[in-house]
Amino acid sequence: MATTIADLGAEAAQQHHAYGAGSLIACDRLVRIYTAPGGIEVQALQGLDLLIGESELIALVGASGSGKSTLMNILAGLDVPTAGSVKVAGHDLAAMNSRQRLVYRRQTVGFIWQQTSRNLLPYLTSQQNVGLPMRLAGLGRSQRNARAADLIDLLGIGHCLHRRPDQMSGGEQQRAAIAVALANEPKLLLADEPTGELDSATAAEVFGALQTANTELGVTVLVVTHDPNVSSVVRRVVAIRDGRTATEIRRQSVQGDDGEVAHHAVEYAVLDRAGRLQLPKEMTEPLGMQDLVRLEGEPDHIGVWPEDRPDDRPEGRPAGTPADSSTDSSADSSADREAQ
Repeated sequence: MATTIADLGAEAAQQHHAYGAGSLIACDRLVRIYTAPGGIEVQALQGLDLLIGESELIALVGASGSGKSTLMNILAGLDVPTAGSVKVAGHDLAAMNSRQRLVYRRQTVGFIWQQTSRNLLPYLTSQQNVGLPMRLAGLGRSQRNARAADLIDLLGIGHCLHRRPDQMSGGEQQRAAIAVALANEPKLLLADEPTGELDSATAAEVFGALQTANTELGVTVLVVTHDPNVSSVVRRVVAIRDGRTATEIRRQSVQGDDGEVAHHAVEYAVLDRAGRLQLPKEMTEPLGMQDLVRLEGEPDHIGVWPEDRPDDRPEGRPAGTPADSSTDSSADSSADREAQ
């Protein structure tokens, strides 16, 4: 029986629906294009794929302009994608209207800005700041005050309960901001460079508060950071390059026969839903790889070789065979590298 266009459409829809099942966040071929002055189009996200499960703590890294902030704004409900799909806790963000996004921001997601002044109202105490989102959600005063006090105490700044922001240090302000973001029990907590303006000791305290929120409250935490002290302790570090997820570091602890616990970190290249793989420049440039490469399938891995020019092939060597072992990029079945 011949396959019809309707059959192909139904198959594609089924695969799209199945992608990300069971994940809290599912970005499927996400695209965001901005139009700059003069009509120039800027592609901030170029078909990004990302899955994040419930109760994960993940660091998001990448160079300036890689698409990190664009992704965070979309996940926060502050921006909408141009194409593709993004779902958070069952909410289809691409299909929401402005009112639905407002409800989403109040109930499902919490956001922490890098600048402490953007997170807190200067004329309110920390307890009043934390209570404000709950007031907008309709909670009574006694409930607001009790939960605000519990959150502030949980994050280690109970002594700041009745202090205004100008009476607190930068680290205390950021921990109060985390409490504000957690006020309405969100499923997802987004933090955009929360330690960027802090010294290393204070930054460690703020990140400790994010870890507490993750472990004690079960909230999923996604942190954009350039701080190596942060990215070195989370289990997953996702790197974005040119608007796509490029690599991912996964850390795990393994207990040996002698009882000693060893910590391992492995960096993987990301193979997206379209079958695209970004090869690191530090691997391709020494081998002169550009424009075209050759692929050779093996039983347990795929070899990636520089373009084989007939002029460069030694006499007697058949086409399609590597010149020597030094040109093999050593891409194996997991495409992983040990992270330093």
